[in-house]
Amino acid sequence: MPRLAALLAFAAFSLLSAAHAADQVRIGIARTLSDSGYYVADAIGYFRDEGIEVSLIDFKSAAQMIAPLGSGELDVGGGTVSAGLYNAVARGINVKVVADQASMKPGYGYSSLMVRKDLVDAGRYKSFADLKGMKVAIGAPGTGTAAALNATLGRGGLKYTDVEVVYLGFPEHLPAYRNKAIDASITNEPTMTRAIEEGAAVRIVGNDVTYPDQQTAVVFYADRFAQRRELAERFMRAYLRGVRVYNDALKDGRFAGPKADEVIGILTKATPIKDAALFRRIVPSWANPDGAVNMTGLTADLAFFRTLGLIESRDITVDKVVDNSFVKAAVEKLGPYRPGASN
Repeated sequence: MPRLAALLAFAAFSLLSAAHAADQVRIGIARTLSDSGYYVADAIGYFRDEGIEVSLIDFKSAAQMIAPLGSGELDVGGGTVSAGLYNAVARGINVKVVADQASMKPGYGYSSLMVRKDLVDAGRYKSFADLKGMKVAIGAPGTGTAAALNATLGRGGLKYTDVEVVYLGFPEHLPAYRNKAIDASITNEPTMTRAIEEGAAVRIVGNDVTYPDQQTAVVFYADRFAQRRELAERFMRAYLRGVRVYNDALKDGRFAGPKADEVIGILTKATPIKDAALFRRIVPSWANPDGAVNMTGLTADLAFFRTLGLIESRDITVDKVVDNSFVKAAVEKLGPYRPGASN
């Protein structure tokens, strides 16, 4: 009898443990500042509060996440919306854009037009029109930085084909400026600030001015994950709580808000930037604390990709890719964002 009682007790404990086991969620990230919502939510324990344990898996770009999201190897991904995403969805790979991860808000132009300093000092660059014929670096083809460059060129009456576009990862922009291998660029933080401080390049204008409302990074859900509706909604609640704390760290286009010290402490552990002082000098990205993506910005990018002949299907639209229902459900539970309020 004691042995039977012990076995029954062990079985009951095992069932209880299984019932309380955390759901495992695999998130693809590119280790950029726009991933901050995941880092904050994980560090503070918001995912744990929702019964979720996350695994953060590094990728070089969001484009490399699409196939594993489509196969269900990844549950969630984060990064830029590219022409490749629209083509993948048109071919039947069911991936959804479900939340904002970074977008252009006035004062938060963490991606900007840069011009090599010697060209500015010599008067070779004085206005947008002077970009004509220059070698301009962007992160990758068919991405939001290409659309941002196109919008910036339009300010000077120029077309995308009026410059020589080269593709370099953002950290590579600084050595390219040092070696005079490029004349200008659309560059993201922290490389932007490093290039300015080194005297290699001059920040001309942020994309928040030349291409306002652009949706620069998003949260993706794999179809299999989205079908687990209750879990997907719990994940979104935790993520938005992280984004809200991140936003409470921002003030006047800097990490200068009431939560700045806490968030910078988290980011120095989670990102390649280990210098806390650098975080206070850069222009941070901004994300909608209520989560909704900017449909106008995505629509403008898609239209530009079409002009370059990068979109395979005439039928694909932003509406077929975006599902804002998860952020709506999260905000119904959490309430609208209030700066400094408990999240």
